[in-house]
Formats: sequence, structure tokens, C-alpha cells
Amino acid sequence: MPKIRESEAVKDVLVVEPDRHGDERGIFIETYRRSWFPLGREMVQANRADRQAGAVVGLHYHLHQADYWTVPGGRARVVLHDLRRGSATDGATLCLDVDADNALGVFIPPGVAHGFASLTDLTIAYMVDSYYNPADELGVAWDDPEVGADWGIDAPVLSERDRANPLRAELDPALRPHSGLRR
Repeated sequence: MPKIRESEAVKDVLVVEPDRHGDERGIFIETYRRSWFPLGREMVQANRADRQAGAVVGLHYHLHQADYWTVPGGRARVVLHDLRRGSATDGATLCLDVDADNALGVFIPPGVAHGFASLTDLTIAYMVDSYYNPADELGVAWDDPEVGADWGIDAPVLSERDRANPLRAELDPALRPHSGLRR
């Protein structure tokens, strides 16, 4: 059975430390099981992204979608920031290194902004509990001092979209969900 713990920094974020099984042929890791997340919903879509070292993605968030991330190749600095009004950890930021060696999984509830920095060339695999909906694709500035994230990258490579995200203080209150909102 894997070790599953709730983050002390951001409420409802779950970090999974899976069991590893190996022999002379290699290793086997069970990376996800629906029963590990009693408050989550069924994951309905899986995605993969390959990024070069130095890339920064995010910070993105959703009002209605949860994510589950793993990094099967390379090393990522995962950054999570709680935007949920009424959450006990509203305004808190968590930075967590996830890589192929530690095989951690990260469950990210709706309303928690999420992004990652490619500390090496990497592959990130993630599942979501809602189909892609551009109206539920929101963002906050990756370099917002109020977020205070240590991305571990000196000269990040960012998309135009991520460069244009507003500061947390500029977010429309209607686009910051209440803690516990699911749909």
C-alpha cells in the first residue's frame, strides 16, 4: 500500500509515495488507483507533456477540475498555490520536487493553482476528472510575489499565455472558488 499524505502547506492536496517492486528486469510502480482519493471523482482524460529543461508551465487553475500528476521521466519542481476562498490554507504555496526516482503522485483539487518547472528535460503525465473545457482554464502570474514560488530556474522559458496571467490581487473574486466547490 502506498503512503498517501495530505500536504501540510495546502489543504486537500494529496501526495502519493507509491510502492516500488523490482528485480533484475527493472521496476514496477502502481501510479494511480481511484480508491486512494475518496473525495475525488473518476479521472476521465489522461495527458502527457514533454518539456525541455528550463521550461516553466503555469500557474493554471480550474474551478471544477482536479488533476493527478506524475513525472515518469526527468525532474520537475511542482508549484501549487491555494486560491480557494474560505480554505484554511488560502494563500499558501507548496513547492515539491517530483521525478522518475521518487515516483511521487500529486492530487490537485479544483481552486489550487498548479504549475511546474522543468529542472531537466522531462515527461509529465497527468489525469483530470473533467474533459478539457477552455472556460475552466484560468491562470495567475507564475512570478507573483504574493505566490512567492521558488521555481529553481534562473531563466525560465514561458508561453505567451503564462506571461500574460494576472497577479493574484487582480483576479476577479468570482473566478476564485470557495473551498470545497466541485461543480
